[in-house]
Amino acid sequence: MDLQLEGKRVLVTGASKGIGLAVVRAFIAEGASVVATARRSTPELAATGAVFVPADLATADGPVKLVEAVLGQDPRLDALVNNAGGGDDRPDGMYEDPFSGDDDTWANVFALNLNAAVRTTRAALPALAEARGSVVNISSSSARAPHTAPLPYSAAKAALNAFTRGLAEATGRAGVRVNAVTPGATRTDLLVGPDGLVAGMAAHLGVDHAALVAGLPEQFGMVSGDLVDPGEIARAVVLLSSPAMPSAIGSNWTVDGGQLKSA
Repeated sequence: MDLQLEGKRVLVTGASKGIGLAVVRAFIAEGASVVATARRSTPELAATGAVFVPADLATADGPVKLVEAVLGQDPRLDALVNNAGGGDDRPDGMYEDPFSGDDDTWANVFALNLNAAVRTTRAALPALAEARGSVVNISSSSARAPHTAPLPYSAAKAALNAFTRGLAEATGRAGVRVNAVTPGATRTDLLVGPDGLVAGMAAHLGVDHAALVAGLPEQFGMVSGDLVDPGEIARAVVLLSSPAMPSAIGSNWTVDGGQLKSA
């Protein structure tokens, strides 16, 4: 299938590892020109050949400065993938007490998971409209099952879903398609790495890290029996970004191994 992405210019945030890195690789495999951003690059990202522009998107002016730098290199922009995100990774009481985080915790989580996407999209929208391009926001299954993650993160991702759907209505007639992808529990360093969320939980509970990781699919009700591979998320993102999918507007594609049970 020709996804018509050859020569298209794409900006991917949170691109240094995990889902973002997989997205970069997938676009490059389709012949797209990728600009990748994160606070810091990684050897894996450098090896892709993507153009790297450092940015801290959790700051108020970080997204605008990023887009200005990207468009200053080349005014074309055909697709934006808002993948930058994360949460408060402290395991202590994060499920038992929904307000274990203070105001700064909530503000920081919303800054990275919602505000960064809003500000980056707003800055990039004129260029995307010129190209009749697309935006894909990376959400989380916790937005629809908020008991499965710290509440600030779940709430921020739920807000991102509302932003995605509302913006799709506002920009669709102008030719900018906006969609989201909802991953379930995904095999990334953020979740299962040696310094990831599960490692912190294992230390807190006094259990073996590898055993806790192995039990995650069953714990989350994933009928696939395995965590989601980042490459699967990337394939959904590339397809939603493709001009070959002009009717995909305001959708939210779930890739979760059957984790979410609602129809």
